[in-house]
Amino acid sequence: MLSLDRALKDRRLQGLIGTVTAYGSLLCHYDPAVTSADRLQEVIREFEGRPSTSFPLAPIVDVPTLYDGPDLADVAMATNLPPAQVIDRHADREYLVYCVGFAPGFTYCGELPPELAVPRKASPRRSVPAGSVAIAGRQTGIYAVESPGGWNLIGRTDLRLFDPAADPPARFKPGDRLRFVPVL
Repeated sequence: MLSLDRALKDRRLQGLIGTVTAYGSLLCHYDPAVTSADRLQEVIREFEGRPSTSFPLAPIVDVPTLYDGPDLADVAMATNLPPAQVIDRHADREYLVYCVGFAPGFTYCGELPPELAVPRKASPRRSVPAGSVAIAGRQTGIYAVESPGGWNLIGRTDLRLFDPAADPPARFKPGDRLRFVPVL
């Protein structure tokens, strides 16, 4: 989706107002007085089957993370790894921000190493603290604001990820690269 988003922006299609990148889709806002949904679909189809458009990589941002989440032991048990190995494997790679959403500033990143893939919690929490670092499926994410949530909480960061007075309000955007750095 990131490549398609970039390709559409590079094309500077008349009437395309903006796009919103998600994990598996791309929302296109357009002015129907200038272009049509059919025209947009026609342009998008031009990119089907093409190799991903390359674009400059964003610098890696270190996310200081205290791995003390309430679900760390459960994740360790589910993956048959000691908690220290869960932490090491989570922190030993860079992650691409796929999209930002669900709650303001929530950062969806991937991909986790396969051995850390665990399902969402059977019952979501009513409140997850802002800054919580979590995993679910093959993704890792950061809760930017206090919100309900069903991901497995493995740590937390003190980075401020959402500020409604800032421009842009979300700290991260699709295409950014992150690395979780363990802190004591």
